[in-house]
Amino acid sequence: MDEICVKLEGICKSFGSVVANNNINFDVRSGEIHALLGENGSGKSTLMNILSGIYNPDAGHIELFSKRVSFASPKDSIKAGIGMVHQHFKLVDVLTAKENIIANGCDRLTDGFFTSGKAMTARINEIEQKYGLVLDPDKKIYNMSVSEKQTCEILKVLCRGAKILILDEPTAVLTPQEIRVLFEILRNMKRQGCSIIIITHKLAEVLEISDRCTILRRGQSIKTLNTAETDARELTELMVGRPISLDIERVPIEREKLKPILNVKDLTVRGGEGLNALDRVSFDLSGGEILGVAGIAGSGQKELCEAIAGLERVAGGDIIFKGSSILRLTPRDIIRRGITMSFVPEDRLGMGLVASMSIIDNVLLKSYQNMPGIFMNRTEGRRIADDIIERFDISTPSPYHIVSKLSGGNIQKVLLGREINLNPDLLITAYPVRGLDIGASYNIYDMLNEQKRKGVAILFIGEDLDVLLGLCDRIMVLHAGKVMGIVDADKATKEELGLMMLGHAENGRLKG
Repeated sequence: MDEICVKLEGICKSFGSVVANNNINFDVRSGEIHALLGENGSGKSTLMNILSGIYNPDAGHIELFSKRVSFASPKDSIKAGIGMVHQHFKLVDVLTAKENIIANGCDRLTDGFFTSGKAMTARINEIEQKYGLVLDPDKKIYNMSVSEKQTCEILKVLCRGAKILILDEPTAVLTPQEIRVLFEILRNMKRQGCSIIIITHKLAEVLEISDRCTILRRGQSIKTLNTAETDARELTELMVGRPISLDIERVPIEREKLKPILNVKDLTVRGGEGLNALDRVSFDLSGGEILGVAGIAGSGQKELCEAIAGLERVAGGDIIFKGSSILRLTPRDIIRRGITMSFVPEDRLGMGLVASMSIIDNVLLKSYQNMPGIFMNRTEGRRIADDIIERFDISTPSPYHIVSKLSGGNIQKVLLGREINLNPDLLITAYPVRGLDIGASYNIYDMLNEQKRKGVAILFIGEDLDVLLGLCDRIMVLHAGKVMGIVDADKATKEELGLMMLGHAENGRLKG
């Protein structure tokens, strides 16, 4: 295990005036799981893109087993035995697992040609047995769970002879049960001599699965540690550059004093192929309460948010806001009726903000309809934008700065700030910290708790179960568009939530 299989020395990479990697040193040993940690913009992705042949370094070099190498393209990296599994899977839905593997160039391998389906199936089965993978080669991708798709991606690189595997946020959309299966696969690969690099932001998983971890900060390699000799607080301080509390505050509530804000009754939304994206979903939400929504990707979270916000056509049921039905109202109707609802969508720069517009113009998008006359009051827009920038500590040269040129954390602050500035009774937020670093994420949690204290009802769509359990008062679990259960967050466990996310309602009844 002490043999160095990958070594990057003095790696530098710039994009114009932006320095992404600045003299980074990084190595991986044979048969180890090595975690790569760092905030957004720390240079993790750039470094791994250099190792996988997507970018060429401006300075520095790469060694594989003490031999200096250079990659002109990803094909060279793959030929050298390096495979990368991206966070967003690169699979063709209408093809089978085997067809996707063949399409990836795996019909030609170093040990011969595999032109027949039987030979390819035999090769896949051989690799599955070696590493403890389980996947039906003839199953269509669109019929697979998220974990099966990830297994297919791993098989793709293993079938091409990869011995060094890079995984980008591999557990982002997996249930606790699926994460345990993945970790066992990674341990099997490690026992077979594979080296694995994991890019992740989940510190608990880093401490559980990795042998060593390297921390990057502002494009530089700060330190490499043996995982067994560190803890989450030290790793966080190295990543951020200062001590930071990892405790997520749950503001206490007095349930008997809560005032009902939202009541959803038997909400049904049609999906594709004759299925329901939402199937008779019912729940209530009060002011001063955070209701979390958990579920594997595509369980109806997006449709739920958009149906309440008036963006999705509803097939049945009702949506009651403060005693009155808002079913089938458009977003414009909602605003004109004076209904104080704010929506922070998953797609920040597609649905939430206009990327090519300034902060001021994006602020005005939500308030111009309430302005008197036919002209927009840009002076008022400037005042609101300045207030949001100061109140939410947004790092920007000016309120006229184009939104797309801000960092991910600041983009999210602009969006949340605009919606919170409307003083809503209901705030719907979908994956508000996705892609954000630790510091920015905890700022968002503080902002949500501030709104909760003011009596705002918050519907929080999340994917990190630790955050849902720490921040929310209750958690509703969706599976295939149905409610599997509603549980009190202070009494629930990740295992219980994971089972419901997979479609198991405890005792066949809803809880909470």
